[in-house]
Amino acid sequence: MNWIDIGAIEDVPLRGARLVKTRAGCVAVFRTGEAEVFAASNACPHKGGPLAEGIVHGTRVTCPLHNWVFDLETGTAVGEDARITTYPVRIEAGRILIDGTSLDQRSAA
Repeated sequence: MNWIDIGAIEDVPLRGARLVKTRAGCVAVFRTGEAEVFAASNACPHKGGPLAEGIVHGTRVTCPLHNWVFDLETGTAVGEDARITTYPVRIEAGRILIDGTSLDQRSAA
């Protein structure tokens, strides 16, 4: 994996999200716990709702447009036949790192 620093964990509010611009497009970064973050595509597959503006609860996010709920660990929609793309992330010395290789795969698709 090719890890890319995308910011400090403090930049993402607890139980909130931030939109990060990457070379593959915008990625939503969700902070679900003091030291727990997830990264996923920002667009809901239903109507393109901005997931970074959704409600974060547990390890899930609810789309702000039509209330579809996505599991941030798997990308699977709860109760729907849909999913969002998720990206490997880790925290190192208070910084959020995202796997650049997975971003490259997204931009090649």
